[in-house]
Amino acid sequence: MGRQAGVSENQLMALPDFENACEFTPIEKLVLRYAVAMTATPVEVPDELFQALREQFDERQLVELTSAIAWENYRARFDHAFGIEAEGFYRGALCLLPQRDTAHPAAHS
Repeated sequence: MGRQAGVSENQLMALPDFENACEFTPIEKLVLRYAVAMTATPVEVPDELFQALREQFDERQLVELTSAIAWENYRARFDHAFGIEAEGFYRGALCLLPQRDTAHPAAHS
């Protein structure tokens, strides 16, 4: 789906270290930070991050962005709870996980 929307192979490869990757624009990095914050347990979106998003997106866009991230989190957690795994349709695709912040292990529990 990402490739159909214009996400390049280089961007997919750079996702685990998106903060330091030149493949993403500042707005793309902002959105990725938001996705990471929404995916954390517990969810903690800093006020500064949300304010930065408000400076780039209108209310309708923020609702759409938030619902898209929440939906993907829902699907991932639902599948995980039922032990649903990939069915092999990923051939030729990437599914890299972000690098863990080992300095703050509680953020990933």
